[in-house]
Amino acid sequence: MEQLTVRIDLHTHSRASDGTDTPGDLVREARAAGLDVVALTDHDAMSGWAEAQQAADEVGITLVPGLEVSTAYHHRGVHLLGYLPDPAHPPLVAALDRILAGRTARTPAIVDALRRHGIGITEEDVRREAGGSVAAGRPHVADALVRLGVATDRTQAFDEFLNPGRPGYANRYAAPLEEMVPIITAAGGVTVIAHPWGRSGRSVLDVDDFALLKDLGLAGIEVDHQDHDAATRAELRGIARDLDLVVTGSSDHHGLGKVDHDLGVNTTDPEQYERLMSLVASRT
Repeated sequence: MEQLTVRIDLHTHSRASDGTDTPGDLVREARAAGLDVVALTDHDAMSGWAEAQQAADEVGITLVPGLEVSTAYHHRGVHLLGYLPDPAHPPLVAALDRILAGRTARTPAIVDALRRHGIGITEEDVRREAGGSVAAGRPHVADALVRLGVATDRTQAFDEFLNPGRPGYANRYAAPLEEMVPIITAAGGVTVIAHPWGRSGRSVLDVDDFALLKDLGLAGIEVDHQDHDAATRAELRGIARDLDLVVTGSSDHHGLGKVDHDLGVNTTDPEQYERLMSLVASRT
């Protein structure tokens, strides 16, 4: 008898942050794409969970509520996935409020820098693109640049105007990674480093750093991601094996906001998913 394959995608975004689908539509699209389990991991936000859960109950898919936290490690950005934390845990709420305040404060600085560069963009243009997001961010600025005809897509907008060293870049607060791992753990959740050797490159985290983070409570590494080539995946998988960390895979889906990140393009092995959920269960 043929064994059924369970398809699990543990990293997606909705309009609650910088995706282009509502939380409910995202979940419905995940079911239509043949997924059995999907995690909603909006940037620094948990506001889409209720709508996503309602849709998950309607279409018969397992939802893993989560978030992707903007953190910093050795002055470099690192994204931290957190799954199933208590959304009312005071230290977590306080940390996210500070991160979102930094995101909100950065937008006027970006707009001002772009205007000084000769681009006729306004804060209202950005707010219009942000829609239901908890805070406007660089992806919404990128969307505004696309709508204004300054860039053809988000990738070009970031490459030419918004990345570090480009005319519209502005720094902002990100929580220390070494603090956020224990905070999410104390909130009953589990943590996974998102695409660690992707855009930032391996200069930020090496095997010793992963070992340190595991001692602080880190549960896993997102290995199978579109930003990782085959050699990178193999090396990260070896590190995870040696440190006994969970290996995850996901799409990092943003709807129309990212090309080549279709739902289910990378998935998590069911045994690894069960390990992750067992860790959650052990903390409740």
